[in-house]
Amino acid sequence: RLEEFLKKEVHLELSTVPDFEERVIDFSEVEQLMNSINTIPAPCAPVINPQAPNTATGTSLRVCWGLFSDDTVECYQLCYKPVSTERHSDEQAEHTLKVKETYCTINNLLPNTQYEFWVTALNASGISPPSERAVYVTAPSPPTIKTKKIRSCENAALVCWESSDINPVDSYTVEL
Repeated sequence: RLEEFLKKEVHLELSTVPDFEERVIDFSEVEQLMNSINTIPAPCAPVINPQAPNTATGTSLRVCWGLFSDDTVECYQLCYKPVSTERHSDEQAEHTLKVKETYCTINNLLPNTQYEFWVTALNASGISPPSERAVYVTAPSPPTIKTKKIRSCENAALVCWESSDINPVDSYTVEL
C-alpha cells in the first residue's frame, strides 16, 4: 500500500490565504521592556567631604567625595567657583572638571580664598543629582617681611611684615 501511495502525485492547494501572513506583530513594547531590564539606573548623589587638614596650599586644594551606594559610575563632574559677596562675572565663573576618581587636586587658585565645590556622578543611564555644596579655603600666601623696619637689641627683636591676602588671616607663626 505504501508503495502505491508514493507513486501517486499529490497536489496540495489551500483554498484560503492564511491570516498570519498578513499580520504585523509590534514588538516595540517588548523591546522597551527588554532594554529596561539590561540598563543600569542613574547614580545617586555623591557625598562631598568637608575640607581635611593639610589639603590646601596657597594655590591648590584637594577635594574628596564618596558614594554611599553600589551605583555604577563612569566618571564624576566636579564643579567649583570662588565664594564672593561681589558679583563680578569673571570671579563668579563656574569651573567643571571631569574626574574618574573620588578625589581631585585643583591648581591655579587664589591664596586665602574660599571656593564652593559640588560633584555629580555619571553613567550610561544619566547624571545624578548634585551633592551638597562644601566650602574649602586655600592657604594664605606667605607674608613679606619689611626689612627696613627690623630693629633689634641684646634681648629683643622687632620684626614687621605685611600680608598681600585680601581676606584676613587668623594667625601668624614666627620661627626663629
